[in-house]
Amino acid sequence: MTEYTSDEMMSVAAARALGDGMSCFVGIGLPSTAANLARRGHAPNLTLIYESGCLGAKPARLPLSIGDGELADTADAVVSVPEVFNYWLQPGRIDVGFLGAAQLDKFGNINTTVIGPDYASPKVRLPGAGGAPEIAASCREVFVVLRQSTRTFVEKVDFVTSFGHGTGKGDRERLGLPGAGPTLVVTDLGLMRPDPETAELTLTEVHPGGDVDQVVEATGWKLKVAGDLGTTPAPTEAELRILRDLKRASA
Repeated sequence: MTEYTSDEMMSVAAARALGDGMSCFVGIGLPSTAANLARRGHAPNLTLIYESGCLGAKPARLPLSIGDGELADTADAVVSVPEVFNYWLQPGRIDVGFLGAAQLDKFGNINTTVIGPDYASPKVRLPGAGGAPEIAASCREVFVVLRQSTRTFVEKVDFVTSFGHGTGKGDRERLGLPGAGPTLVVTDLGLMRPDPETAELTLTEVHPGGDVDQVVEATGWKLKVAGDLGTTPAPTEAELRILRDLKRASA
């Protein structure tokens, strides 16, 4: 079997979650890698939508930013940013929002704003929200992809940039948020999904070669483990070939 890295396992697992014919609002970085891998592989009819107004982008390489000209050059249409949000996103027309995070808590809330308890004088000031709060609120569901450690997976985020499930099941409904929120979290160690009763993230799959203890140790809260815990299928040679070709084109 072909050897692969933990990042490649994460990208492949995230890509598999996207179905052919879906529409996906894509963030830059790991989400973009996964979405473009899916479109080049099992989901050729996946529609990629970027915040800059590029609808149906088909980049030959990974974009450097949402303003990368490659997105506009290969898009089916380029519309204004207000149209992307007011017509496509807010009415719930987009199936999946694919996001990254600096911090993620046990209810899927995302922080990309500040690290530290003092907003005015944080330890680290991060890039901020961009369109992520709207994506988290209005897409029919949200997938989150990020590398796992106790620094990124915290019991409570320092700042809620993008709302997940708040403090538990029912918070989204009380706020009138139309989307289902985070339904899947993909890391370099495994997969998590919200518990149907509490909305707390629960480990449902471990990647090949890993174990539960390793995932628990990399989590900043007492992680719950599904009774029917599974193992993620390893990347196929075809998936790795497409992913590596994509990265070579982007080098």
